[in-house]
Formats: sequence, structure tokens, C-alpha cells
Amino acid sequence: MGKKRRACKSCGKQVEGKGHLCSPSEIAEAFVCQDCGASSTDARHICKPKLQNLKYSCKKCGRLSVKSKRLCKPQKI
Repeated sequence: MGKKRRACKSCGKQVEGKGHLCSPSEIAEAFVCQDCGASSTDARHICKPKLQNLKYSCKKCGRLSVKSKRLCKPQKI
């Protein structure tokens, strides 16, 4: 789990933990990508290493996955 991120209401600058902002407010919790190490507030973050490992798509809903067991109707890409 990542550190809490804060953003300035005035300028939009973001920092992890306590930082020097002119008007700070807490933003959504940051996630750290297991594949590339980048910090993102979007849990659906997809990076180049993750894209290269995708092997299956679902015939029913179109979701993508590295493992077939995570999809209801998997098919190899």
C-alpha cells in the first residue's frame, strides 16, 4: 500500500506524505505497480511490462488478463 498523497487545491502539485504545498488536501490512496514500480491513484493502471504479459481475453466481457482463471470465458490472444 502506498503513502497517502496530497494535492494543492490552488496549483495542483502532488506530493507523497507531508510536503510543502500552499493549500493541501488529501487525494485518493496511491497504488504502486508491481510490474514497473510507478505510483498511481488508478488501480487499473496498465504499463508496458504488464501489457507484454497479457495472454488472455474474455470472450464474454473483453477483459484482459495474464492468467486464464481470472476470466469467465478465456481465449488466448
